[in-house]
Amino acid sequence: MAQLSTTTGISVSTLSRLESGQRRPTLELLLPLARAHQVPLDELVDAPPTGDPRIHSRPITRHGMTILPLTRRPGGLQAYKMIIPPQPLEPTPELKVHEGYEWLYILSGRLRLMLGEHDLVLTPGEVVDFDTHVPHWFGNPGPEPAEVLSLFGPQGERLHVRARSTS
Repeated sequence: MAQLSTTTGISVSTLSRLESGQRRPTLELLLPLARAHQVPLDELVDAPPTGDPRIHSRPITRHGMTILPLTRRPGGLQAYKMIIPPQPLEPTPELKVHEGYEWLYILSGRLRLMLGEHDLVLTPGEVVDFDTHVPHWFGNPGPEPAEVLSLFGPQGERLHVRARSTS
């Protein structure tokens, strides 16, 4: 109990009263306990199942592109599926910069990515990641809609991809 007290900042006497049922746990006490035991809060308090675990997101349409949010929590890494219709090729699209870090995986179709001095056409199975402070633009050179999985970290969180060596 002394080790748990040190880890959570909760006094040994409070932990003892919680364990014996002489004190009701508050959220202020439960959160550090859940972190210390590395379990979700609902598991610690034996919460009933919440029902349907599916995410029912509403598509967003921007610049002709359909964006389906795949995560619900605010902040941190966000996941999206983007469906990008074929677009007429702009001679010099306007490259943008903003806070963050982006990872794109091409599910189907083709995606043209202009990133700094690079002009790339990505095909299914290809992945790219980049700091969004680098001027960039992407669009679909056609002929069919492109489906892209995007992970975006607004504070510049970089994804760590691990792969085994083939040699």
